[in-house]
Amino acid sequence: MKLRSLLGAVGALLISLVLFLLMVEVGVRLYTRYAIVYDVEMVRYANEVKIQSGNPRIGHVHRPGASAVLMGVPVEINADGLRDRDYAVARGGGERIVLLGDSLTFGWGVAEEQTFGTLLEEELSRHRPTEVLNFGTGNYNTEQQVNLFLDEGLKYRPDRVVVFYFINDAEPTPRKSRWEVLGHSRAFTFFWSRFKAARSRLTQSRSFRDYYADLYADEQPGWKGAREAFLTLRDVCAERGIDLKVVLLPELHQLRDYPFAAEYRTVADFLERNGIATLDITPSFADVDNPMSLWVAPDDAHPNAIAHARIAEAALAFVAGGGANGAPRRPTAH
Repeated sequence: MKLRSLLGAVGALLISLVLFLLMVEVGVRLYTRYAIVYDVEMVRYANEVKIQSGNPRIGHVHRPGASAVLMGVPVEINADGLRDRDYAVARGGGERIVLLGDSLTFGWGVAEEQTFGTLLEEELSRHRPTEVLNFGTGNYNTEQQVNLFLDEGLKYRPDRVVVFYFINDAEPTPRKSRWEVLGHSRAFTFFWSRFKAARSRLTQSRSFRDYYADLYADEQPGWKGAREAFLTLRDVCAERGIDLKVVLLPELHQLRDYPFAAEYRTVADFLERNGIATLDITPSFADVDNPMSLWVAPDDAHPNAIAHARIAEAALAFVAGGGANGAPRRPTAH
């Protein structure tokens, strides 16, 4: 009798706990339906827009035909898994350029027509018909970007490939987490992100400056993989007569006395030693006193529409085939 009572009490407790967790989940989903929370949006991006890739060097890709509203803006994925319109594989007249990159190139948090890829295409097309294919994918490092191009981009036979490189592109290629299923819980994502933020503020054991600096030690696996990927891309492009360029994008937390200048010198020195044309556009942002004016949201330092226009302006002449000067008129945000 006592055992039966104990089991009943445990059962009632478990039912109450499940009901409580369901109420929390529903409450967080209702809250995040109207309030944009960066970490929740990123998990939604992974769950609603991405699928697993058969290539372990890529990890994940966009699901062809996927659509979602993320960070308050619509995201449409074409039949080939790009955040772009559909392109015929067969070449027409004019020029074709492929952009490789991560969430900045993808255009996280801005409308497609406001991305620097679209702005570059519009400006270049004023002088010659130009197609700019945006292969940017959130959470990609250089190894993933290059392997996506090798798998899906070569068939488009571009005249030029431009890699838009960001400071964290030297991170190792992530492996699928055994806890990935928890990402389907909006409540878990919401509270876990807040726990991590609080722990970071309390411990201050390693700053993001230290973290990024450590990525570029010679034997770090991510930086080693990035170097190998760049050399592979260089050789493939040379064999096919494709012009290869790399643009270094700014990290938007501190633009005066840029804290990652040494790391970007390391990247630029490696690329230039190996015959890859490189442009660091971070100096063109050094006049910005308030970096948050270029952020998508107060908790999200991805570039907003204003920053995308500045990136397009700074990179235009270089992408077009020239140096850093002599670009046509400045692209503007829509």
